[in-house]
Amino acid sequence: MLDKFGIAKRIAQELKDGYYVNLGIGIPTLVANYIPKNIYVTLQSENGLLGMGPFPFEGDEDADIINAGKQTVTTLPGSSFFDSAMSFGMIRAGKVDLTVLGAMEVAENGDIANWKIPGKMVKGMGGAMDLVAAAKNIIVAMQHTNKAGESKLLPACTLPITGLRCVKKIVTELAVIEVLPNGGGFKLLERAPGVSVEHIRKATAGKLTVPDDVPEMLIH
Repeated sequence: MLDKFGIAKRIAQELKDGYYVNLGIGIPTLVANYIPKNIYVTLQSENGLLGMGPFPFEGDEDADIINAGKQTVTTLPGSSFFDSAMSFGMIRAGKVDLTVLGAMEVAENGDIANWKIPGKMVKGMGGAMDLVAAAKNIIVAMQHTNKAGESKLLPACTLPITGLRCVKKIVTELAVIEVLPNGGGFKLLERAPGVSVEHIRKATAGKLTVPDDVPEMLIH
């Protein structure tokens, strides 16, 4: 079973050389610390930063350099700052190759709910709606079940929807799961170290296709 750092490390393996990537709040922000050494990826933040680096070491923080979640970050040589209008212009023009988001629920057809639980105070949608509508690839980083032990991979989302049929892949503490096209449901690609296929089946409420051989994740 993976912790949040393991989830981030596994997602970092999905990055490709030359990608422009937007990292959502929560576990996705940790991906910045695990980008493979042999590739160059440009991280974009919707508050107006291109060329974001890993988190700073304690004592090296600059309170003026933050990501969209208001966490202090670093910048890489050649990075640039701009206003939110330009940032969202990049996103809406389809310039982002990959977006990594957290989620409260993902449906078997790729719908995502990640911004609101009715009756609870929230800060708002943020940039998620634009990102899921325009990014070429969406990977979700989340826990497989909620605090009550109920699956977050569902036949259909029960919470307010952020985007429709947009999620391509999900990485949880239990598994790597593909969302099949045309409403084909979930497909189990990899299982976390020490996790059985049966455990993943029981934790997945949506339709799950399980190949004959499901390899264990290799976390570099």
